[in-house]
Amino acid sequence: MSQRIPVTELTPDFRGRAEEALADGQLRNNFRVAMDSLMTKRANAFPDADEREGLRELGNRIKAGALSRLPDLLEQLEQKLTENGVKVHWAETVEEANSLVHGIIEARKGSQVVKGKSMVSEEMEMNDYLAERGVECLESDMGEYIVQLDNEKPSHIIMPAIHKNARQVSKLFHDKLGEPETEDVNQLIQIGRRTLRRKFMEADVGVSGVNFAIAETGTLLLVENEGNGRMSTTAPPVHIAVTGIEKVVPNLRDVVPLVSLLTRSALGQPITTYVNLISGPRKPDELDGPEEVHLVLLDNGRTGAFADAQMRQTLNCIRCGACMNHCPVYTRVGGHTYGEVYPGPIGKIITPHMAGLDKVPDHPSASSLCGACGEVCPVKIPIPELLQRLRQENVKNPEQTQQVKGGGAKYSRTERWIWRGWQMLNTRPALYRSFLWAATRFRALAPKKAGPWTENHSAPVPARRSLHDLAARHLDQNGGRPS
Repeated sequence: MSQRIPVTELTPDFRGRAEEALADGQLRNNFRVAMDSLMTKRANAFPDADEREGLRELGNRIKAGALSRLPDLLEQLEQKLTENGVKVHWAETVEEANSLVHGIIEARKGSQVVKGKSMVSEEMEMNDYLAERGVECLESDMGEYIVQLDNEKPSHIIMPAIHKNARQVSKLFHDKLGEPETEDVNQLIQIGRRTLRRKFMEADVGVSGVNFAIAETGTLLLVENEGNGRMSTTAPPVHIAVTGIEKVVPNLRDVVPLVSLLTRSALGQPITTYVNLISGPRKPDELDGPEEVHLVLLDNGRTGAFADAQMRQTLNCIRCGACMNHCPVYTRVGGHTYGEVYPGPIGKIITPHMAGLDKVPDHPSASSLCGACGEVCPVKIPIPELLQRLRQENVKNPEQTQQVKGGGAKYSRTERWIWRGWQMLNTRPALYRSFLWAATRFRALAPKKAGPWTENHSAPVPARRSLHDLAARHLDQNGGRPS
């Protein structure tokens, strides 16, 4: 399997990638069709508005409550998993996480890994890390398999290949696998399954993500529709689960509403085809399952978000993708434009904690603040509010604040002085009147260019007379009386 080419190496900046996406009519059409379908399915999945809002409120309380007890719940989870025979590993960075995963594979002298869908493994860039060390890591989720085959990153949290239509997938399978071209979706799925089925039995290690980790019972819960998650976690002799530390919840009772919110918000389904509950390796009297189960708990900036009372809300995310499906910006530019693992509205508020605002300075501003993302979030993350907070952190003096990693990425001393001048002008009446007099009399000297604004707009030109002048003349003409 060839190593994928990071999107950021093709076009280095967000603006450039956005312009390329907007110029791609096929891409925009693919996203428009897909997003319209997903929005309709979600709406149909929540026919009762009162029930929907009550469930969202409950989901918010469960996640917020879990986060308020996060250190204790993580310790309880480790204790219960250890009692169940699962080996728990902690990683502060993606480098540590990758090293732990590779160490487990190396201990088994493994060379083939089959991986179920996992955004945290994408966060780690696990496939590339293992490939550099001679370990083949094959994606078993159909969407992930398609983008891996085409050397791409996923463009959506739950539907990695949503940017491609059936014709494009058919051509990819024809070019890469030598299969005859067809636009029959069922045939395309069968082509992928034939290739993957053999790999499940050959793999030395299976890797998966985790949707929820239950502290009370030491259980890892994984939802999916294709069965690849169940195959990845049971067929190989070793199962490695990787997840962020925020996925822990207190008990199984709390999982019920969260799973309902996740599946209905993501795909409009009452529940997914498979709900996997993993509590340990195969026991002596059991016929199937892995001999070893490992859990890697990854931080990667999450404790930084946890320490900030407002930004902590980003950790509520259950990775449903509903905010993307309803975002007018994401729908038009697609997931690859963001150049990071997590695209769309949720990516704009969690990526700064992982990569730093200085790495993604344009993300917080790539929003119309229409509020759709906040309205549909199943756990009520106030995404627009958090985007505004990040915009503020973006322009603060980096020497005076470091509340968000990489804060002050767009700080400008020139801009700061301009705003101070604006403040002075608007708080001193005599100075304000002098400015108005000069601006109206010397309007011809107004600049024709005013930064990026004038790339698509006409430069603002002062009026011939200010409102104050016009009002004064009107009163003079009426003997000092308003008409």
